Amino acid sequence: MTSAVIEVEHLYKVFGRRPQEVIRRLTDGADRSELTQLGTAAVIDASFTVDRGEFFVVMGLSGSGKSTLIRMLNGLNEPTAGSVSIFGHDLGDLDAKELRALRRRRISMVFQHFALLPNRTVLENAAYGLEVQGVDPAERAERAMAVLERVGLRDWVTKYPGELSGGMQQRVGLARALAADTDILLMDEAFSALDPLIRREMQEQLLDLQEDLQKTIVFITHDLNEAMFLGDRVAVMRDGRIVQSGTPEDILTDPANDYVAQFVQDVDRARVLTARSVMEPILGQVQVSSGPRTALRLMREQQIPFAFVLDRGRKYRGVVSDRDVTRLIKDGVSDLGSVVQPSITVGPDELLADLVRPSVISKIPLGVVDDHGRLLGGIPRATLLASLGSVPSTTQAIDVITPKVRALAEGDTLTEQAHAVLQDAIGGETPASVSIGTGATADAMVAPEAPADDRERAN
Repeated sequence: MTSAVIEVEHLYKVFGRRPQEVIRRLTDGADRSELTQLGTAAVIDASFTVDRGEFFVVMGLSGSGKSTLIRMLNGLNEPTAGSVSIFGHDLGDLDAKELRALRRRRISMVFQHFALLPNRTVLENAAYGLEVQGVDPAERAERAMAVLERVGLRDWVTKYPGELSGGMQQRVGLARALAADTDILLMDEAFSALDPLIRREMQEQLLDLQEDLQKTIVFITHDLNEAMFLGDRVAVMRDGRIVQSGTPEDILTDPANDYVAQFVQDVDRARVLTARSVMEPILGQVQVSSGPRTALRLMREQQIPFAFVLDRGRKYRGVVSDRDVTRLIKDGVSDLGSVVQPSITVGPDELLADLVRPSVISKIPLGVVDDHGRLLGGIPRATLLASLGSVPSTTQAIDVITPKVRALAEGDTLTEQAHAVLQDAIGGETPASVSIGTGATADAMVAPEAPADDRERAN
């Protein structure tokens, strides 16, 4: 059984003299700009579904067809071709009375320019949808008041729209839609007329309300940052067509074409991408029960100066360095756990903006762990910076253990002469931790260990 609340299939809307001819020629491959004498194709072959409780954003510039599309979702615009189904009911099969009933009980709408009744108070405006539904006056006042409290307008219920700011008027419009308690909320450029600071506040408030109410929301916007911030999924429209649909991360990291790529190039990636989307597999991981020799062999093979240590069930314990493991081997100690050190870990859903400070503090890649403490992956500093800058994150170890250095080594320890050769080879200080057979990555050669209190705060 499908979980889709809204199902749109091959939807067209053509305004003009010969709409069917326009559709036929579009199907044959004509561009809509070639058909303006026959009609205006506002929406072309749109197909998508919206699941229960999903926040679905349709984003496009002026003239892309997004507002025409949302008006077909509640029957305000009749499709030229294709279908719209709400809870399995094809709107095209409903008569006028059934369509009005569906709107009253199932669908609310929030408009860009508020659409408040100027001669009614805030409370009366918020209760208007309930009045249309035929709800008893006492009950609708009670329900409207409860929603007005949630949007911060409890003290303004006796005021009229003309006495409110733009942001407050839009809160009344939102309260009216929420008070009706419909399953679907359609929002057409709902915050576009607001000042930037008020707009951001409304976006955050809407997400807070959605966390509790779990409405099915279709939100129209021309602002890509707004779309990325709000949407569980985003559909990008251009010239009447949906050119890409997916999660914000999908669109940002894998744009479907040059148009989408150009559109997303100025998006604040740090506020969209998460640790999960940029983490890399960790090759250097070892079970705590494996012992120091296994750990050292792994670090040599992978050319890394550290390894992530796991318990049974992949639960993360910490890290060990090649230097500490080498000392255990020389001392004849088999307990790898005795040299495990804590490191900074982050959750998979943390935004990249929140990972910058931990990454600066940490000498090694950030470990990404789930709610059960299991290690999922790692984020090297180079990968984080590349993701923030939208550049390739391919990195490789720098092979600083040359044959000459190896020849001057004694077992697993570099002699003073070998250290001198190594320092001359890399043009600076020798890395804090280098073992024979490993390469020193950029993360191994960065700033000294941060104070313990900084590490604790980052954790």
